[in-house]
Amino acid sequence: MATLVLDNGANTAKIGFSHEAVSVIPNCQFRSKTSRLKTFTANQLDEIKDPSGLFYILPFQKGYLVNWDVQRKVWDHLFGKEMFKVDFTDTSILITEPYFNFTSIQESMNEILFEEYQFQSALRTNAGSLSAHHFFHTKPSQLCCLLVDSGFSFTHIVPYCRSKKMKEGIRRINVGGKLLTNHLKEIISYRQLHVMDETHVINQVKEDVCYVSQQFYNDMEVAQNKAEENTVMVDYALPDFSSIKKGFCKPREEMVFTGKYKTGEQILRLVNERFAVPEMLFHPSDIGLQEMGIPEAVVHSIQALPEEMQPHFYQNIVLTGGNTLFPGYRQRLEAELRSLVPAHLPVCVLQPADPICYSWEGGKLLAHNPDYDEMVVTREEYEEHGHCVCEEKFDL
Repeated sequence: MATLVLDNGANTAKIGFSHEAVSVIPNCQFRSKTSRLKTFTANQLDEIKDPSGLFYILPFQKGYLVNWDVQRKVWDHLFGKEMFKVDFTDTSILITEPYFNFTSIQESMNEILFEEYQFQSALRTNAGSLSAHHFFHTKPSQLCCLLVDSGFSFTHIVPYCRSKKMKEGIRRINVGGKLLTNHLKEIISYRQLHVMDETHVINQVKEDVCYVSQQFYNDMEVAQNKAEENTVMVDYALPDFSSIKKGFCKPREEMVFTGKYKTGEQILRLVNERFAVPEMLFHPSDIGLQEMGIPEAVVHSIQALPEEMQPHFYQNIVLTGGNTLFPGYRQRLEAELRSLVPAHLPVCVLQPADPICYSWEGGKLLAHNPDYDEMVVTREEYEEHGHCVCEEKFDL
């Protein structure tokens, strides 16, 4: 039987059969300014000629799956002929869900997977559990790891011991990629150009120019310098979707510090926004959120665990999720933890080569595990016992 691994994130779905490579596809629908009546689903985004003013219709709100109509349409598209051609009569699905998911959402998911799509068997788990499986598979000598999963809606800190999550140590910070993009939109709209409707474009700007500062106050001072002395400043050419399909940073030697650019490009000049936006991951209080930053939350999580295990967690801190791709993220987290953790304990922060697909790769490994068939709920079991058999089998 084939196994379809679906890491169903709030921003992107990481999907693929366990014997194939992964595809990363937007987990949402879109409408564009130019064709208001047509709705585009998932990777049909590439068909939109002018993605300016793109309107997102998301199945997830605040990290939880609430819009089943949109999610069904995305899944219909993913499972259908043009994508994965899933034969439901001979396929098992391994799907992820958020931590502390609501029972009503879990029951709806069971019904849709078994009754509407009619998969032969299913396994629901957290993305972090798959990441932990991946970690312990590659480092079998280790007993513990601490996952810092910073995604679209939230950042979770979750300790795992021998692939079991330790619930007393789970911490959540309500800062994710969506909040960072929205904050960058507000700053740019206030200072330069109205971009509140340009989520798609500004998300790309964020990914291209933002970084995590190692010395925040030093960078702030550099950002106040004039012209050539300001090494933080970058000029970003915005796409016009005719001659410029995708925005890009101007090379330093081409930047015009006095006067205007000769070409008709629309330029965003970004200075302290570049590091002030990702700084929210470390200091949510900067924008009035009364929450801990990631380094404090890591320490808080580990201190809630048995004392003899704590050194093992500090040595195996694994970063997953899209926000960990900001340049300087790993170094800053390691430096801040070093200042918070007792000097005799070693601190090691590990960043996988692909933190976005790390949990999917863990799911792929799990699907090939000899015990996989014992973990799943089959359609016969579901039809006989209903939701309660899922509650018993899925350790959530």
